[in-house]
Amino acid sequence: MSEYDLVIKNVRVVRPGAREVTDADIAVRDGRIARVAPGIEASAAERVHDGGGLLAFPGVVDAHQHWGIYNPLSEDADSESRACAQGGVTSSLTYMRTGQYYLNRGGSYAEVFPEVLAATADRSYVDYAFHLAPMQSSHIDEIPELIDKHGVTSFKIFMFYGSHGLHGRSADQNSFLMIPEGERYDLAHFEFVMRGVQRAREMFPDRADSISLSLHCETAEIMTAYTKLVEQEGTLTGLAAYSASRPPHSEGLAVTIASYLAHETRLPTINLLHLSSGKALEAALLMAKTFPHVDFRREVTAGHLLTDITTADGIGGKVNPPLRGREDVEKLWEHLLAGEIDWVVSDHACCKEETKFGDDPQDVFAAKSGFGGAEYVLPGLVGEGRKRGLSYNRIAELTAWNPAQRYGLKTKGDLAEGFDADIALVDPDRSWVVEPSESFSTQEYTPFRGLEIGATVRSTFLRGQQIYGDGSVLGSPTGRYLHRPTA
Repeated sequence: MSEYDLVIKNVRVVRPGAREVTDADIAVRDGRIARVAPGIEASAAERVHDGGGLLAFPGVVDAHQHWGIYNPLSEDADSESRACAQGGVTSSLTYMRTGQYYLNRGGSYAEVFPEVLAATADRSYVDYAFHLAPMQSSHIDEIPELIDKHGVTSFKIFMFYGSHGLHGRSADQNSFLMIPEGERYDLAHFEFVMRGVQRAREMFPDRADSISLSLHCETAEIMTAYTKLVEQEGTLTGLAAYSASRPPHSEGLAVTIASYLAHETRLPTINLLHLSSGKALEAALLMAKTFPHVDFRREVTAGHLLTDITTADGIGGKVNPPLRGREDVEKLWEHLLAGEIDWVVSDHACCKEETKFGDDPQDVFAAKSGFGGAEYVLPGLVGEGRKRGLSYNRIAELTAWNPAQRYGLKTKGDLAEGFDADIALVDPDRSWVVEPSESFSTQEYTPFRGLEIGATVRSTFLRGQQIYGDGSVLGSPTGRYLHRPTA
């Protein structure tokens, strides 16, 4: 009987927190990394994979996806997890809520979440977990059970839903969110969600560090007013118009409000999602100095780093918060290189063409929000990051280690003994140009179309099993639901 199930030979191992990349082999036993060292004997393994001198990154922990928002959840679990494998993503954390889109239903999570788990079981090629959003007051009472029974340790607030529609125009709140009559999804509700999450942290002190609250920080009233102004003036079109309708100071104001509520409710584990502008980062860093007892984490997306309102391919790039101008993109990179961003994600939300665009395909306000991109995060960050002086080890932190630690995935995010053998082999010298037809996502377009990606994911392994290689997804779905915190 062989000592190892697999040995990946001849790779350059990229570990988070390390100062350099090291030449080594990786041995795998029972789905975990058993040894990382040079010269591991091939004869000690049942299977041997020649890494060909490629970079070996920890599998990406993509902490922000949206399976099932526009397509049936069961379909997205299959097709979009294929896109994950294509991009070296081995763990997908997807946001889920009640209301329109997703399962298109209201009610308790005691009823809804088992449907979510059933729809995704045995469908995904990568491991997966869910963040849940307490949309109504009764959901707050369910937080402890969601943690204890289902291993859901992360929750979300969509701040702009207070009086603004998902795609840019105002909408009737209660019918859109499917919350009970007489309830409001507003600042008071956000406060009570924070208090509920903090109570849960106190109930489960052994899991408290893995229990957190994420916020989409935009201010509904500002966006509603600016949407009206942009439409009335009529001088801007496309992505420039949409960015102006949701201005950066709307993000900054929402960050400030969220931060003070965290201070008021004594909730220290706060994640500020997909910050898209210099003003949003300015507010986030100011709040971190103002409330040092709050452990803020700051997230940006690959879309906001790799594209802007002029380089993205048309209004398919509509997303919340919007893509910005080049000045804001450069600000994000400035903060990223300064170590002030905690992780990079895709915000992957597959929206097919017949759903994405309105009757007028050039009307950005009639289009749906969101697009896919899990397949571009790691190779895009390696390619662009290398040009800007971002180290490979820092990329491993941004794409794997940091989100894994925050969200209770204790066996993910590193290439070291005892960790899950989730591995992405990357060729940093093989560039390619994005063409949507080459993606395994069912989305037929992408705002990344025509973008040159400076690196290529050649192979992806999930717990030691190769799930992507030679341009194909391999085998059948073996992804597992991650009951957090994992041991």
